[in-house]
Amino acid sequence: MTENNNFEKVEPIEITSGNIENNKPVEDIKPKSNLPKYLLICGLSITSGFLGGYFSSSIFPQKVIYEQKNIVEHTATNSDNMSIQQVVANVQDSVVEINVSSSRSGFLNQPISSQSAGSGVIFTSDGYIVTNNHVIEGADEIRVKLKDGQSYNARIIGSDVKSDLAVLKIDAENLMAATFGDSNSILVGDTAIVIGNPLGELGGSVTSGIISALDREINVENQPMNLLQTNAEINPGNSGGGLFNSAGELVGIVNAKTSATSIEGIGFAIPINDAKVIIEELVKNGYVSNRATLGIYTKELSLDTSEYKAGLYVKEVIDNSGAQKAGMKAYDRIVSVDGIEISTYTDLSKILKKLSPNDTIEVVVERNSELITLNVTLTQAIRQ
Repeated sequence: MTENNNFEKVEPIEITSGNIENNKPVEDIKPKSNLPKYLLICGLSITSGFLGGYFSSSIFPQKVIYEQKNIVEHTATNSDNMSIQQVVANVQDSVVEINVSSSRSGFLNQPISSQSAGSGVIFTSDGYIVTNNHVIEGADEIRVKLKDGQSYNARIIGSDVKSDLAVLKIDAENLMAATFGDSNSILVGDTAIVIGNPLGELGGSVTSGIISALDREINVENQPMNLLQTNAEINPGNSGGGLFNSAGELVGIVNAKTSATSIEGIGFAIPINDAKVIIEELVKNGYVSNRATLGIYTKELSLDTSEYKAGLYVKEVIDNSGAQKAGMKAYDRIVSVDGIEISTYTDLSKILKKLSPNDTIEVVVERNSELITLNVTLTQAIRQ
């Protein structure tokens, strides 16, 4: 797997006759690729509303409730290998089905509603659940169904686009919480057991295989991510479900697979050691703090035009940001950052994710055919 492979979210199946086009700022979100080879695995969905014409996706903003709670760090008490049947018996109650209702306005401001489904994993006995951000993004209502059939309304504690993680909360007690493992100790060839809700209606489904590779640096919708690779079967609806090892420990959160019909057995999960850091931030703050940002929105141009070169352009500079204070302007083409050539959003994101607020970087931009060097002090991104 090479670094330039692109991953893209599976768009929900719509029963409208028009195209739905996302129009979002692009520094702090994931731009779309025109020719996806890989997919984020979200649930199937059904949309209802006015038919015909072309619709824009003006999705109602989700309400994020900020709470503080200490996450209990779970440690496995039995590290002996178990059979798949034993693992499933021990952990299946910690995996839940997630059903999402969402709505948006169509071209003539008519309401359009849709239903989608995914998976989640309980990580505290009082109802905190981790899932993928793309499972609950744009949700108006979220229902969580437990293995025993009980169903609860869920609220969003926090969500994060860059890591594709979200935390939900249901009002329940004495739940079976997953035991966090150590994804840094995983070896290629270790048993991999996936439990989730494929197709949005087969909750509790189990597939198994092995860990195929570690630390796969791949692009998920142009967002660089380091993921675990597995050959366990993964299907739409598995997003947010659990990847477990033979000790019954949660070692990953399922989020992506290949989209090519001729390729099978290539699925991916967010390593739990990486996920825990994000989960703790979401529970504590509702967002990921101490993440550095230039303070711009960008636009990526893949081909030269009569007016502009291909490359990454500043679409908008945010007021009072480090970029504004350094003199960056809209329509600047970002040439390099700290001597590293920049041509795509992915290039920029790889650099920023390694930096912290208050770090100062050297940014070379092209403006009116002139190269300009700017020293930009990064600021903290409040919401990502």
